[in-house]
Amino acid sequence: MSLPKSTSTLPRLMNSRSAVFAITRPRLSLSTPIPTTSTSLRAGGAGCITQSRSISTTRRRYATEAKFDPDSVERATDEVDVCIVGGGPAGLSAAIRLKQLEQERGGDELRVVVLEKGGEVGAHILSGAVIETRALDELIPDWKELGAPLNQPALSDSMRFLTEKSSFPMPHPPQMNNKGNYIVSLSRFTAWLGEQAEALGVEVYPGFAGAKVLYTEDGKGVKGVVTGDVGLDKDGQPKDSYEPGMEFHSKVTLIAEGAHGSLSKEIQKKFDLRKGKDPQTYGLGIKEVWKVRDEVYEPGKVVHTLGWPLDYKTYGGSWLYHMEDNMVSLGLVVGLDYENPYLSPYKEFQRMKHHPFFANILKDGQCIAYGARALNEGGYQSIPKLNFPGGALIGCSAGFLNVPKIKGTHNAMKSGMLAAESAFESITSSSSSSEDASESETAEPIDMSGYAKVMENSWVYKELKEVRNLRPSFHNPLGLWGGMAYSGLDSLILKGRVPWTFRNNWEDYETTKKASQVKPIEYPQPDGKLSFDILTSVSLTGTNHAENQPVHLRLPEEQGARERHTQANVSDYAGLLGRVCPAAVYEYADAEGSEVDAEGKKFVINSQNCIHCKTCSIKTPTQDIKWTVPEGGGGPKYSEWDKLSKFRR
Repeated sequence: MSLPKSTSTLPRLMNSRSAVFAITRPRLSLSTPIPTTSTSLRAGGAGCITQSRSISTTRRRYATEAKFDPDSVERATDEVDVCIVGGGPAGLSAAIRLKQLEQERGGDELRVVVLEKGGEVGAHILSGAVIETRALDELIPDWKELGAPLNQPALSDSMRFLTEKSSFPMPHPPQMNNKGNYIVSLSRFTAWLGEQAEALGVEVYPGFAGAKVLYTEDGKGVKGVVTGDVGLDKDGQPKDSYEPGMEFHSKVTLIAEGAHGSLSKEIQKKFDLRKGKDPQTYGLGIKEVWKVRDEVYEPGKVVHTLGWPLDYKTYGGSWLYHMEDNMVSLGLVVGLDYENPYLSPYKEFQRMKHHPFFANILKDGQCIAYGARALNEGGYQSIPKLNFPGGALIGCSAGFLNVPKIKGTHNAMKSGMLAAESAFESITSSSSSSEDASESETAEPIDMSGYAKVMENSWVYKELKEVRNLRPSFHNPLGLWGGMAYSGLDSLILKGRVPWTFRNNWEDYETTKKASQVKPIEYPQPDGKLSFDILTSVSLTGTNHAENQPVHLRLPEEQGARERHTQANVSDYAGLLGRVCPAAVYEYADAEGSEVDAEGKKFVINSQNCIHCKTCSIKTPTQDIKWTVPEGGGGPKYSEWDKLSKFRR
């Protein structure tokens, strides 16, 4: 992807985060001093940085200490008006709306920064989705003239119930009507939003992961974020290439990381944003993109299914979207509240493709992309408090996915737009009341409660409230059958106009039964034509992480943590992590002697395989896996399939 040249005063980061540091501080070597006082990049760059001690001194110092402490490093800082963590549809919509409002008011001084952990905008966005354009129409009314990559309208809808060998048509719920919608590469669409944002003057920095929240001195508000350090080895010690992450101090910080993000989790816990709310629940969406034969290709066709391969106790369903240029997107969502630890969402998806309904379409085709991501499924009753002192949660960081509609992009975009409007009003009003810029350090964090109020009165909440009982209705003794009966009645007749609200009462990990209580599941071997082994699939994600960096999937830093984890998860849950992970990150490998952690097994984390789905930290019964951001730019490159398939016109 080639984005327009940035109009910002910060240097543009294209393919490497080092570009910005070439201005802010020299590349560190054995003879290069480390900067020790913060500075505004906009104000003066490297010339404003005081250099006080050399990297060689620092290396000698940490060579004699047990562990390097990154918190002891003084970092470059930059003052911005709004810092947005996450360059997906929500974050970019917020950025675009902020700059639109600035233009409408005749200003040109509002600094809006978007930090995106992917190597390029759209790299971590799974392609193949049906998008409703309601929010896009509001944000960029002339999107067609501007070349938005929405080329394939949805032309037909159907829903089918699958048995092991057959399929039957089902009534089509009104929420799943796709008239006026488009089947898109969501990765490509997100990249296009990035182009629009930069054209307006937004500073977009791919390869910069928001790694840590910065709090005000009294700890009662958020004042920005720190980007991840680069150049630490696997033991957390600085290498020759070490570059400390920089601090972005902002008047408003918008968290747009997506579902179950690390900063989102921290902020929700810090400010008790889930008080009085139901637990968030999740599904794991696994997806492939295929190029299929002309004779089976039906551009614009949309199909959803229920039933096989999942049993009646497990929530889930599949989709098949005929995109443009002979491409089809197909996938399976499995609710992570499933009970059986022997269940493998990946293998369920692989065997699903052998059903005649899918096999007839995929025969002699080519699988060109694979990916997976955790999805919010809690709905209306699981949305946390949206604002905190100094910022807000937007998009899937809050959880606006409409599960029955199987869409969330339009809601995520709208939340970003409304957050932007609230932030703009708050910033401009606070600026007009204070002429002394130095007061910003001691001023009260900006109150974003206005955003929460307008969201509650928006079409997003109205839409989610109407369908609030559909997903939770599957939590019943009859499982799929009871859920289908109630959701059909509610969708077609009641339309959410009832005085009751079904609750999400459990975290997903709490629903997992012990292996002794269930039967193992036997899966067929992949044939290499329709179904594939997991490492073959992971190779299609373009996933890459720098060698010799700290493992970003972490157990507690306490003695015996690895042994306790292995003991419980192997003996009680039959090594669930080795099955639920869709990228073969976790193994409980046979071991002997000192290699054994517990139960004759060694717990292995293949972090280089990680595709950032976040499923491990959601479903692990012992809740001791912490997902943190790796070095910026690492992870999947879902945008690559777009180039390989010649998707662009």
